[in-house]
Amino acid sequence: MTETPGHDVPATADLYDEHEEALQSCDLQLRQYGGRTAFRGTISTVSCHQDNALVKAALAEPAEGRVLVVDGGGSLHTALMGDLIAASAVEHGWAGVVINGCVRDAAVLGTLDLGVKALGSNPRKSAKSGAGERDVIVRFGGVEFLPGRTLVSDDDGVVVLPA
Repeated sequence: MTETPGHDVPATADLYDEHEEALQSCDLQLRQYGGRTAFRGTISTVSCHQDNALVKAALAEPAEGRVLVVDGGGSLHTALMGDLIAASAVEHGWAGVVINGCVRDAAVLGTLDLGVKALGSNPRKSAKSGAGERDVIVRFGGVEFLPGRTLVSDDDGVVVLPA
């Protein structure tokens, strides 16, 4: 099995070859924004729409290498994470963030030791009222992201390992 240098992350293509259809592979063509291009960890989730208060709160908690999966409903209207929240994620030990929505401060995100995948970027800030839910099952790109499962991401895509 091929591993990405420096991060002990198995290649998603090799994982697919090993698990085939038991492995969930995200169909969304997410862009790579973070300085860490391959990452893996236990899934935590946030479901929100154009409001990043729960994202900020989650990424300010100790993570021990977890991955935050954010379902922003695919909205490209506002960014759900920028450089300050991403820096907090690095400080608190998050391995990565996968966002069905937008980020901002893209140039800075690329300098941080954090995996970041998102649909796109938009400089517009989001609301901060706290609307949404945490640690719920989120679904996008043909994948069901369950808190507690293992996510692996690299340049080929995002996969969720079978239980």
